[in-house]
Amino acid sequence: RKHLQEIPSSSSNVCTSFTWDWDSSKTSELLSGMGVSMLKKDKLGNENTPQELLLSPCPPHKRQKVKEKERDFVIVRRPRLLREAEPGVSWDALPDELLLAIFAYLPLNDLLKVSLICKRWRRLSFDESLWQTLDLTGRNLLPGVIGHLLPAGVTVFRCPRSCIGNPLFKTSKPLRIQHMDLSNCTVTIADLQSILCRCERLQNLSLEGLVLSDDIIKSIAQNPSLIRLNLCGCSGFSAEALELMLSSCTELKELNLSWCNFTAAYVKAAVTHVT
Repeated sequence: RKHLQEIPSSSSNVCTSFTWDWDSSKTSELLSGMGVSMLKKDKLGNENTPQELLLSPCPPHKRQKVKEKERDFVIVRRPRLLREAEPGVSWDALPDELLLAIFAYLPLNDLLKVSLICKRWRRLSFDESLWQTLDLTGRNLLPGVIGHLLPAGVTVFRCPRSCIGNPLFKTSKPLRIQHMDLSNCTVTIADLQSILCRCERLQNLSLEGLVLSDDIIKSIAQNPSLIRLNLCGCSGFSAEALELMLSSCTELKELNLSWCNFTAAYVKAAVTHVT
């Protein structure tokens, strides 16, 4: 009450404006009389005082407003995906022999698709045991198909009534073909020559209805084990090439030269070397 009486009344001519000349001792006496203790002023550099407030007298910066689009943007850390062990046996755990036994039941189109899965399956899908017989009857074969499939160990090749593009062989090694049927297929002389010049084990060969050349006939002569030869309706080769072939293929037992436009020289060459 004593301190309250010292405060001037509103009716007195006292300036009510706030000044910095107020005595701090009077403030402490006033607060102590009201039962409030005044906190002591900490020294600069107190560890409880943030350094930003001690060093920068300027007020804190205003908080920037967040756009609506940025407010909806949330970064979430995705947990690491754990691979659960699936029941059963993995394909990678199967031995090559078992995979080859499974691949043997696949048709040609599916076998080619399987070769695109991984390096191991590609190697197994072109194993020689799977390509001993190749039947491409009535197909339209793009360039490079024959040159890719025949070196895989094909021994029986049937491709009648097909359109054969450029083989594009990537190797000069001889093929293992023993039985080949190219009857009435569409193929150029150069492409046919590139196939036959790599054949040295032929036992059965049918070139019915094709246009040949002397080089093709000489390539046929490189197969001493040839047993059956079908040249029905063929043309484009000379009588000398025919004679050379018949003299080289000593194991020949069946020869079909029907519907060939032969002159007397062809007939003489054929009759002389056929027993």
